[in-house]
Amino acid sequence: MDKNTILGFVLIALIVIGFSVLNKPSEKEAAIKRTNDSIALVEQSKAELAKRIPNVTVSKDSVAVKDTTSNLNNADAFGDFSVASKGEEKFFTLENELIKITLSNKGGRIYSVQLKKYAKRDSLNMNHPLILFNDNESNMGFTLVTNNNRVINSTNLYFEPISGITKDTKGNQTLIFRLKTTGQAYLDFAYTLPVDDYMLSFGLKANGMNMVMPSGTNSLDMQWASKIRQQERGRKFEDRYSSIEYKFVADDIEKLSESKNDEKKLANKIKWVAFKDQFFSSILIANDALNSTTLKSTLEPENSGFLKSYSAEMTVPFDPTGKIPTTFRWFFGPNQFKILAAYDKGVSGDSELLLNKLIPLGWGIFGWINQYAIIPMFNFFSQYISNFGIIILLLTLVIKIVLFPLTYKSYVSSAKMRVLKPEIDEIHSKIPADKAAERQKATMDLYGKVGVSPLSGCVPSLLQMPLLFAMFSFFPAAIELRHQSFLWATDLSTYDSIMTLPFTIPFGFGNHVSLFCLLMTATNIVYTKLNMANTTTADQPGGEMMKWMMYLMPLMFLFVFNSYASGLSYYYFIATLISILQTYIIRATVDEKKILAELHAKRNSKAKNPVKKSGFMDRLEKMQHEQQKAIKNRK
Repeated sequence: MDKNTILGFVLIALIVIGFSVLNKPSEKEAAIKRTNDSIALVEQSKAELAKRIPNVTVSKDSVAVKDTTSNLNNADAFGDFSVASKGEEKFFTLENELIKITLSNKGGRIYSVQLKKYAKRDSLNMNHPLILFNDNESNMGFTLVTNNNRVINSTNLYFEPISGITKDTKGNQTLIFRLKTTGQAYLDFAYTLPVDDYMLSFGLKANGMNMVMPSGTNSLDMQWASKIRQQERGRKFEDRYSSIEYKFVADDIEKLSESKNDEKKLANKIKWVAFKDQFFSSILIANDALNSTTLKSTLEPENSGFLKSYSAEMTVPFDPTGKIPTTFRWFFGPNQFKILAAYDKGVSGDSELLLNKLIPLGWGIFGWINQYAIIPMFNFFSQYISNFGIIILLLTLVIKIVLFPLTYKSYVSSAKMRVLKPEIDEIHSKIPADKAAERQKATMDLYGKVGVSPLSGCVPSLLQMPLLFAMFSFFPAAIELRHQSFLWATDLSTYDSIMTLPFTIPFGFGNHVSLFCLLMTATNIVYTKLNMANTTTADQPGGEMMKWMMYLMPLMFLFVFNSYASGLSYYYFIATLISILQTYIIRATVDEKKILAELHAKRNSKAKNPVKKSGFMDRLEKMQHEQQKAIKNRK
């Protein structure tokens, strides 16, 4: 392994560390003023409503805008909706094999969501039902304006269930909530949960609401707010992968900041909005579009049990006559590639949803490798094997076999440089060190005569770099590894702590020790020593420094990977072990004396039949000539 090969590995290490640093969340704010933020949003809504409808008295609520005038009787305060202003809160459940959704007649809203195939682990490592949100952790409502200038939010009104929960011939469950008025007009909220599906259909259909609402009403203001629970062991990574993401109707996906409080006002039409954490998402999908959307993400305190608070305010189309219903879909489920990708197929218009892009597989070629190579292999093995530690082992073996030609080529290139070391030493003995340009020119002449490129050992390593980054993105985002144990690791999606420290080590290490990370570091040191044993860089300028840098790289990885998914550290550990084994096998099969003879034969052949220099060698010689000329001019 020559100097350029080592330089390639150093560049890879620096990019990996840089990638980790850039994605590291910033320090959270000491105090988060959620109440003041909510008040500010309500005041903004209040001002907007006042401009649209004169002489309306609007006061603020923690979640939605409503009329709470205390000196008015019930009929005056709620106008045509006074019959729905009082009632008893009741709960109804839509449930299939995957999900359990509890609905409340107060506000006609989704009260709680449980994902039945997943669990949450507490500090005692016990499984509990995984609840996305419950009770007042989430709210959804619509601002309703009446002819008599009353502004009420649907969250404060009581709906009546119509005919209870019904099932069709396929087993799909439907519940309709009806919001009545003092007259014949009403508004229906309809929820339908298909069999074995994470997608809940939701629709608004009016009946004669044009008699209740102001003339010209063609839209409603919709509010959606939710707190995101801390579900995983490593809060650091949950924070890193938790954000509000959204897709424009005619464009790609964007998101709010994961590491700080953020807010965006979007003028363009939105297709969907996702309240996302590391492994699960709640997604509101408009069958038409969301307009004038304001999104806000606020960090929650460390010990609150929540990661962030999300809110979305938007305008949706609405036909008060009831001829055209307003329809949505809610997705409550895992961030699993094959599940999300399935919603992009088979349904008209869904080919543009791109829900699978919620999974951070990496940009560009890294994402392609994960999508078209790693995930298909992962899914294939998981069909026949239930132990994910074995699956990662098989995945690693396949990858190393596919990359073996590049590994072999890199080793042979290093061997060529190594057998030429005596001749390079002879050049150094003839040309003093103060004539570095002459030394380099003579060395490059030697390489040219024997047909060796100093970059040939580096290129195969660089070609493997996209796979390195692809795996770096894949493992922390793979929900398949969540709560999957292997050996001492109880959860391959987070770190495998074997010791908790009474203090925190900076630079990303944390307050624990990950055994797979230690094993990965140890094998990398052994592999580095194995490759550096016969390196030619020690006698070159800066060679010793380069050696020490190579030995320091595994220690830097120790800090980077100690809090990463143990599945990732396990993969690199196994991959390095296989690389060590491959190195010994290649060494046993490659005859360096034969390589040297071939190089000499090539030099003799070129001496008899000179070939034109390559463009690279020609430019390098010109640069060396100009460097020598500049040195002479300085003298």
